[in-house]
Amino acid sequence: MQRKKVLLVDDSATALLMEKMLLSRQQYEVVTAGDGAEGVERARAEHPDLILMDVVMPRMDGFEAVRRIRADAAVRQVPIIMVSTRGEPVNLEEGFAAGCSDYVTKPIDGLELLTKMKSLLGP
Repeated sequence: MQRKKVLLVDDSATALLMEKMLLSRQQYEVVTAGDGAEGVERARAEHPDLILMDVVMPRMDGFEAVRRIRADAAVRQVPIIMVSTRGEPVNLEEGFAAGCSDYVTKPIDGLELLTKMKSLLGP
């Protein structure tokens, strides 16, 4: 069975490391990007099966990155889970309006994240 590729987009090296550790134990192939602009480029280059997108980042925030990915026919179908410290309803609304598939808040609950990922990725 081919491993699913997950793109992690976050400007925090600590967050990337924690997410990477969680996912590598689940046999996911992990690629990373340090901000929204790089995330859009990596999505186009890597064609991941799923993207975990931080919201607050330099150069381009997660909402704008999601909008750009959704506007690109080559990668618009990729499920995107927003991962943010900002769990207020206004941020969730903006995330879903931008086109995210789901939303989790930091600190990440590993079981919640993996459950949401599996529901989007399938078996």
